[in-house]
Amino acid sequence: MDRYFSYKDSGVEWIGEIPKDWKTSRVKEHFFERNEKVSDKDFPPLSVTRNGIVPQLDTVAKSDSHDNRKKVCKNDFVINSRSDRKGSSGLSSLEGSVSLINIVVSTDSINPEYSGFLFKSYEFIEEFFRNGKGIHWDLWSTRFTELQNIIIPIPPPDEQKEIVSFLDTKTSLIDSLIEKTQRKIELLKEQRTSLINEVVTKGLNPDVEMKYSGVEWIGEIPIHWDTIKLKYKGNVIIGLSYKPENQVDEKNGVLVMRSSNIQEGKPSFEDNVYVDCEIPEKLRTKEGDILICSRNGSRRLIGKNCLITEDLEKLTWGVFMTVYRSVSPKFFYWLLNSPIFESQSGLFLTSTINQLTVSTLQNMVVPYVDDEKEQQQIVEYLDKETELIDTTISKEEKRIELLKEYRQSLISEVVTGKIKVSGV
Repeated sequence: MDRYFSYKDSGVEWIGEIPKDWKTSRVKEHFFERNEKVSDKDFPPLSVTRNGIVPQLDTVAKSDSHDNRKKVCKNDFVINSRSDRKGSSGLSSLEGSVSLINIVVSTDSINPEYSGFLFKSYEFIEEFFRNGKGIHWDLWSTRFTELQNIIIPIPPPDEQKEIVSFLDTKTSLIDSLIEKTQRKIELLKEQRTSLINEVVTKGLNPDVEMKYSGVEWIGEIPIHWDTIKLKYKGNVIIGLSYKPENQVDEKNGVLVMRSSNIQEGKPSFEDNVYVDCEIPEKLRTKEGDILICSRNGSRRLIGKNCLITEDLEKLTWGVFMTVYRSVSPKFFYWLLNSPIFESQSGLFLTSTINQLTVSTLQNMVVPYVDDEKEQQQIVEYLDKETELIDTTISKEEKRIELLKEYRQSLISEVVTGKIKVSGV
């Protein structure tokens, strides 16, 4: 892509050099803060997300104080002031209201769509939070008093318009590719679930005689199979209850496996809690344990699980988690990754609580084949086939990651003048 004919130093580290005819100004010279308090009964509640400003979902917890909101007008830019919500911002195409934690700004001297791209650039987001204050990085907050003094690049008005037109076109193309790739991933995940369900309920022999299982979600099963309750082939063990004062650092404690430690059916260690307290031996993880999320504020997380491997022995799990310790762990792992939880969700999901109790899990009915050789064949087949699907999913997820990085880089390069768009 082309560069401008000549550049000058902006004098601002996060901006770098800018085209010679561009200017720099402080935010306060072009933007004012909209600080009008309104009611969400008169101005629809909006959510400030990393994907922009959107209507608030009905499931979002509501405050009893309906008047404690900030007014948002069309073309206002809204940004969450908290560091743990970094990147949650956007140019609003809607009128409504947002929570007081957000900063709402408006301008009549800069193209609002240009400022929308500028304020969503990676470099500006980092500069915004660099100017904040707090006792820790994840408790950081940036107020309008800090925002107003940030220096930003200002292209001539005609160039602002050209930049917006260029970025609208390019980002729309990128977003379309991302959307198509996400849909492909969704289809692959559906294929994976369907494959697991087919194999754990029908087996691998397409010519075997079938019989009705007596269970609607299972349907027909091979004639030599049966249906059983989980309690007859394993133990259900609820997790460790500990106190806040039991929490210690990694060197002095035992890892407590929680819901956040299961991602995409595999153990994850990005959000860890360690405790120093007495842990009964039965609450120490063993190879082959199936760790299950049994209680959570999010309904969709109930039932997510992973298999404990040898290197994860001697850990423990929290009270909102449950372990199924069975005689055939890998076979039951695949059973528990079939639609078993979705099909029987009426047993444990209500309007008031999302909880998979020990009794409920024990009494869940699953298809079962007693032949260990056939179990092993099913395990090996699903291990192999799902790995192929998972590899493809990983490639597509990487594609999305690269597209998002390119999108962010393109916006940053254009709004700071490192790239000259056609027509300028």
